[in-house]
Amino acid sequence: MGRWTQYDSDSTRLPEGMERIGYDSDTGRYYFRDRGGSVWQGAQGAEFSEMTRVSGGEGAGNSSSSYPPDEDIEAAPRRADGYQALPTDTNGRTYITSNAAAYRTLFPFFLLIGVVLLLIWRLILSPGLTAPKNPCPADTTKYLVEPGDSCWEISHTRGCSLDDFKKLNSKINCDALMPGSTVCIPNQPSGT
Repeated sequence: MGRWTQYDSDSTRLPEGMERIGYDSDTGRYYFRDRGGSVWQGAQGAEFSEMTRVSGGEGAGNSSSSYPPDEDIEAAPRRADGYQALPTDTNGRTYITSNAAAYRTLFPFFLLIGVVLLLIWRLILSPGLTAPKNPCPADTTKYLVEPGDSCWEISHTRGCSLDDFKKLNSKINCDALMPGSTVCIPNQPSGT
């Protein structure tokens, strides 16, 4: 709270007996009422300014334009059932307002919730749904490349030719064979 906020109230800024009764956003004017019932308006765009009389009070003799002390001058006329009529344009068409901005504001929140739920589903439920695929054909065996291995050493120690090894592992680059990668080796005959 600021140091001088107690002086921002109507009771300290308005003359004694005046009260603020409304604001017209179309014209940017505040309306006030004095003790006699007269309605005054402030300057356009100013909250507190010099006021001019809009309608007379009880003593002014103009009872058609004076407002009763408890009437809100901004309120729209009410129907007998207590509801206010919908605003209409000059042709009598009713304005229908939508609150699409509220949905646009909430969209990133719901998008974030959806992404989190998809991640939870993927990490918790989905790993058990798929079995790991064996990269090698049925009549071959997987071999994990160790440091210092080369294509020729692997094929020679496993009893196959280098050409057969390269046909089985067509995607492997023998010049840059990485330790930890998997290669396929033909099964050795059981008789040897």
